[in-house]
Amino acid sequence: MFVAADTAKILHADLDAFYASVEQRDDPRLRGRPVIVGAGVVLACSYEAKALGVRTAMSGGQARQRCPQAIVVEPRMSAYLEASRAVFKVFEDTTPLVEGLSIDEAFLDVGGLAKISGTPVEIARRLRADVLARVGLPITVGVARTKFLAKVASGIAKPDGLLEVPPAYELEFLHPLDVSRLWGVGEVTAEKLRTRGLTKVGDVAQLPEAALVAMLGRASGRHLHALAHNRDPRPIEVGKRRRSIGSQRALGRSPKSPATLDAILAGLVDRITRRMRSAGRSGRTVTLRLRFDDFTRATRSHTLPQATDQTRAVLITARALLAAAQPLITTQGLTMIGISVGNLENEAALQLALPFDKAANNELDAALDQVKDKFGTNAITRGILLGRDQGLTVPMLPD
Repeated sequence: MFVAADTAKILHADLDAFYASVEQRDDPRLRGRPVIVGAGVVLACSYEAKALGVRTAMSGGQARQRCPQAIVVEPRMSAYLEASRAVFKVFEDTTPLVEGLSIDEAFLDVGGLAKISGTPVEIARRLRADVLARVGLPITVGVARTKFLAKVASGIAKPDGLLEVPPAYELEFLHPLDVSRLWGVGEVTAEKLRTRGLTKVGDVAQLPEAALVAMLGRASGRHLHALAHNRDPRPIEVGKRRRSIGSQRALGRSPKSPATLDAILAGLVDRITRRMRSAGRSGRTVTLRLRFDDFTRATRSHTLPQATDQTRAVLITARALLAAAQPLITTQGLTMIGISVGNLENEAALQLALPFDKAANNELDAALDQVKDKFGTNAITRGILLGRDQGLTVPMLPD
């Protein structure tokens, strides 16, 4: 017995309202009640809170207005990391072909397990039962032939569900869905499509690829045309490394001075460049991401001539990007700031350069890393960050 190449053999397993579910698991008094994780900004919320209009990244004040009866709890990042590791152990006990997407979701390829474990749907049912029994958390699983459609299926099946999309019914399932279900379609692209009368995935599928390219650009147009026909040949990649390393900070709706934004940016850069050095990665493209009061977003980026993991080099670039965006921030207000470094390379593959760059500060970076590794991340910090809340360090997969 074997599973054919055109069989629905990809699982997308996604924990339901992860942070909030861990809180409800650990405190029985919270079960069945609206739970919000995070007071200033909503980091996560239970489905009971979502039903009353609460959403992730919403300000705490707005969330409590919509759901006055909500129970607000402080985040416990160590508990979430421990739960994530336990869940991934279940994934790896199920199949060796696991591709983690974040600490609460992964793709699993179960196509070669038919003789020992049964059909993909049987494996998915057992996986859900194992996660509940061993970790105490609900998890939703989508089963499909492609990674894209498995992820769509899990989104439709939430919460605490299981949905298989048989290959013979893929387009019948996909085409009636809203265009926002297409992977990579955010608010801006969705609105651009809707203004042209393209509200369903099937509407996008009916357009020639050339029309989508003219509308959205070459990369996005070709990408969406392929997904609308469920063309996604990507295999499961075990041990896949990140294409970028970044961090972001929700700011709430109160105005922030340029000095405050600069301090937040410096803290984010410190955090991500330390992660890069720890992972042995260097990158060339620095990207600044902003979200404004009206929930619109903007992205600014700059590519350096050579890959780097040096904090000062990345910070100089990030500050220049922030300064260029300051007029827009003043006009529209700012509710989130993020920074990432992309075009990553392994340090072992880098060509060594002479230290002519004045921004080079390798010795200082190494010394600070050693202090923080030995005494903790709060043992030493920038003067501009003293007395400031630097936000939470969110658990994530290894870099």
